Amino acid sequence: MPAIDPHIGTQLVDLCSALLLLTCFAIVAQRRLSACVELFALQSGFLAATTALVAFLTGIHHLYLAAAMTVLIKGLVIPRILKKVIERLNVTRELQMNVNVPAGLLICGALVILAFFITQPIIPLGFLLTRDSLAIALAIVLIGFFTMIARKKAVTQVVGFLVMENGLFLGATAAAYGMPLIVELGVFFDVLVASLIVGIYTHRIQDAFDSLDTSQLTTLKE
Repeated sequence: MPAIDPHIGTQLVDLCSALLLLTCFAIVAQRRLSACVELFALQSGFLAATTALVAFLTGIHHLYLAAAMTVLIKGLVIPRILKKVIERLNVTRELQMNVNVPAGLLICGALVILAFFITQPIIPLGFLLTRDSLAIALAIVLIGFFTMIARKKAVTQVVGFLVMENGLFLGATAAAYGMPLIVELGVFFDVLVASLIVGIYTHRIQDAFDSLDTSQLTTLKE
């Protein structure tokens, strides 16, 4: 049995989930590409801490492995890959965005309200100590999707995709204390391979258009 009172444990899980959400706002407000990558690594660290805390409170030991994989792949390997891409392409700032920062933050605030509104009827039906994190997980998924739409650079769009994946992982933890171990390992492998492919993809965009602006792909013709 855990040495922490379940009520306190629930509050700690909610605190870690809230820190994940705050990093989403920081990513939306950030213009430097390298800082976006660093904030994603920090968010992954909070996700790993949340997963490890849930493992400790529930005694589900495979969640410790999921937390360790989160630190290794999302906290270290993928940020290192993305930083190598940024350094090699010598692109440090995102000068043009589809939505400016103040408007983006307001939209993210609206998405958080929408996520809490959608999950409000569901949360009282749950009995897990992580059930309150479900709304935050949905908000993170929505903000990650918004980041992919609002940004023009391929690197920040990738960060948005990875933020969405973090939100889905938190949602699985909140709704069912995580996924089966084989599924979690498969997801980590898919995310790692996707990051490697994106590294190659960004090089191709840079070679073809001398820019990482994905809106220029609309000029492609058969």
